[in-house]
Amino acid sequence: MGRQIRVRGAVLAASLLLAATGCTANGTGDRTGSPSAPPPAPAPTGSSAAPPTAGDGTAGGGELLPGLAGVAVARTQLAGLTVAPGGTMAGYSRAMFTHWAEQGGACDTREVVLRRDGADVVQDAECRAVSGRWKSLYDGAVVTDAAKMDIDHVVPLAEAWRSGAAAWDAAKRKAFANDLARPQLLAVTAASNRSKGDQGPDLWQPPDRSSWCVYGRAWTTVKSAYGLTVTEAEKKVLTTMLDTCAA
Repeated sequence: MGRQIRVRGAVLAASLLLAATGCTANGTGDRTGSPSAPPPAPAPTGSSAAPPTAGDGTAGGGELLPGLAGVAVARTQLAGLTVAPGGTMAGYSRAMFTHWAEQGGACDTREVVLRRDGADVVQDAECRAVSGRWKSLYDGAVVTDAAKMDIDHVVPLAEAWRSGAAAWDAAKRKAFANDLARPQLLAVTAASNRSKGDQGPDLWQPPDRSSWCVYGRAWTTVKSAYGLTVTEAEKKVLTTMLDTCAA
């Protein structure tokens, strides 16, 4: 995993040009943890074509999550979501949402998100994070062991199933589960992720209240991009979360 660094040297005239390239994104294996989208994000038919580069830890704070809607846009998106009762879990299986997808080289979606959301992340030849620092948005914890971090699906797979994904084909479910273009994937502590489970915001809110603005915007952005429904209770709590955003 690591940022493999390959040095290519070519003697041109009297100069030596050195180019170093890092590991790009993609790989498989759910290591636990957990449309029409507006341009420029690609339609959700596959994984992101241009995986994020190494981060500085700011994505863990949420504001730099890809495709995150601003407050005003999120309010408009929330108002436009179809309100409907939650569906059943009939036929659901996590295996129907293939993850983690290969993202290029030896990397998979999990490792790409760990690199994006962390600071000073070092990866080995198989793209696994061997060191780094991560701040978990949900509980504010700072972690230096990647094994203690999960990659959360902001809108859980089971929640997506109950709100429209049951009708999707396999390709769209895979795209949803590995979406690097929208604020759907986030590195958080395993404890906070497992506390959340597959619950919507009406039943679970991040314990760190300062994250509610980002969480409400991320949830709304994803549901809007994929045309998923919301319940009345869910919409009410999302409104409360957006109300915590600074004016």
